Amino acid sequence: MGTVFSFDVRGGEPAAVRAALDEAVAQLHRVDEVFSTYREDSQVSRLARGELRVEECDPEVAEVLGLGAEAERLSDGWFSTTYQGQLDPTGIVKGWAGERAARHLAAAGVSGVSVNGGGDVQLCGVPGAQRPWRVGVSDPLRPGALAAVVSAAGADELAVATSGTAERGAHIVDPRTGRAAVTDLLSVTVVSPRLTWADAWATAAFAMGSRQALAWLESLPDVEALLITAGNEVRCTGGLAQYLG
Repeated sequence: MGTVFSFDVRGGEPAAVRAALDEAVAQLHRVDEVFSTYREDSQVSRLARGELRVEECDPEVAEVLGLGAEAERLSDGWFSTTYQGQLDPTGIVKGWAGERAARHLAAAGVSGVSVNGGGDVQLCGVPGAQRPWRVGVSDPLRPGALAAVVSAAGADELAVATSGTAERGAHIVDPRTGRAAVTDLLSVTVVSPRLTWADAWATAAFAMGSRQALAWLESLPDVEALLITAGNEVRCTGGLAQYLG
């Protein structure tokens, strides 16, 4: 998937945790094998070339394509699983894979787990007694500084995903033009229970631009967001404050 995944696992029986962690890592490698658009032999690449039908792929392919179609519908086309006319579900795969890995570890009986995939984080449970998970949001205008800190206090699960240009440059595509999205935004951070959706919504919102994105994000259930513009203007949804701390 072109990025690094890290795990922070708390509690649980050591042998069971180690087995679950090994399985989660193996799942991530399998996701890369199946969904990578850079591997000519991946199922997604073969599907795009017409060499396979969805029914002949792993069941996860149909699941991810279904999620992508739902994201496209709910974003009015600002999220897409195609690029230059070719199938490309990478915009939703990473969030889905990170969320699935965290849930797999949570099911192993741990008290808390954090899975970080390239800066997008899925949290489940708690890291310790009376201690919530906290996630720093990078400031796109000040390298090394934080624009905010998101706290998972009171939430059994929470995801934080950021899309922007600070780390990888202009890599987000406007699905309506097929070219790099040019907006007034530098970053969009979305807070939601599920990383699958937080990641997808952050990508779609960035492509929209701040004014349209803020109104759209406000309309989504269980979603809060922090938007930072190139003019150093910070905009946020009405309920974000409950997660800051």
